[in-house]
Amino acid sequence: QVQVVESGGGLVQPGGSLLLSCAASGSTFGTSTMGWYRQVPGKTRELVASITSSGTLHYADFVEGRCTTSREQVHNTVVIYMVGLKPEDTAVYFCFWVIYATYYWGHGTQVTVSS
Repeated sequence: QVQVVESGGGLVQPGGSLLLSCAASGSTFGTSTMGWYRQVPGKTRELVASITSSGTLHYADFVEGRCTTSREQVHNTVVIYMVGLKPEDTAVYFCFWVIYATYYWGHGTQVTVSS
């Protein structure tokens, strides 16, 4: 059974930084992409960053220059480090793992940027 589990999150002051981690397990087949989406209540879930099994990175425009993501293949972990956080970064952040075009999601972790 595939499992995706996030850790990190919480309250951060504007301008602060945050590290989110994700561990995925339950499948060893095929190449895969991992990364992060975020969602604000009432809005569509939006992609924040992704990284393929070959290391190709993609960042959303709204985090470009403020975000770094990396991945450890053997244990299927991915982390995202964000700096210069803004109140509009407040959202639930979801880790995802794509295997053969199927998305597997974590339960999400709340990030609140507020003074």
